[in-house]
Amino acid sequence: MQQDRQWGNFKPGRALKRKMDYIRLMFLNLFLQSALIIYISMTVLFLVAILIKDNSIVDSFWGFGFLVITTYTLIASGDITLKKILLLGMVALWSLRLVSHIFKRNRKRGEDFRYQAWRKQWKNFYLRSYFQVILLQGSIMVLVASPIIMVNSSSGGQPGFIYFLGITIFLAGFSFESIADIQLQNFKKDPENTGKLLTSGLWKFSRHPNYFGEAILWFGIWLIALPEVDGVFTILSPLLITFLLRYVSGVPMMEKKYEGSEEWESYKREAPPFVPKFRK
Repeated sequence: MQQDRQWGNFKPGRALKRKMDYIRLMFLNLFLQSALIIYISMTVLFLVAILIKDNSIVDSFWGFGFLVITTYTLIASGDITLKKILLLGMVALWSLRLVSHIFKRNRKRGEDFRYQAWRKQWKNFYLRSYFQVILLQGSIMVLVASPIIMVNSSSGGQPGFIYFLGITIFLAGFSFESIADIQLQNFKKDPENTGKLLTSGLWKFSRHPNYFGEAILWFGIWLIALPEVDGVFTILSPLLITFLLRYVSGVPMMEKKYEGSEEWESYKREAPPFVPKFRK
């Protein structure tokens, strides 16, 4: 008896392999096309930043870039399903809130302190910032978006348990990040809080609850991609964004501003840097 049962010339195993190879090829194509679109967009943005002498506008594009990737890969896949539409809605919700938040925060404030410091420290500032800030950030964006590209490359069936678990975790992370940002924004609006630290609300349990929420929501998006062909390998996305927020561009850079402050040192002893520690 043959191991690979045949009906005429049709072999189910071979057909499945062809389908998986097609999905992998579709993912690679959409991944490379997304990278090209983001690199072109970031280059144009860089030229604008040179004109206005403010590299902070790159931060505002971070969230919007994911919406561009999600929309493009959905349309380019030629297969619009309920799963993909729901994912687009999630990314749009996160993206537009983040863009609005960063725009309001940076409006009339001038260039971010990190870019100002690099202007003074770096030789060949524009060349270095193009590769180390613009292109690097674009590359990270596409890598982090890999679960989204994976979902839009596939033609899977109806949403299942893991999909809705992913949505739940995404919404939990999104809510945590949004509430933390709102609390910080309201705190800074009060003139009496000038020069003070926010140590209440979610900020009582973590020194950077907004970054923690951001990391969690990407684990939710990864779960949505998990059932797809090779979806497990897109775990690089939440691991990368978590590492960057915790050890590179998030927590360490923000905390440099407060080093040496007595209030800050006291706060550090009470609240962990990233993962919340809930206490009475």
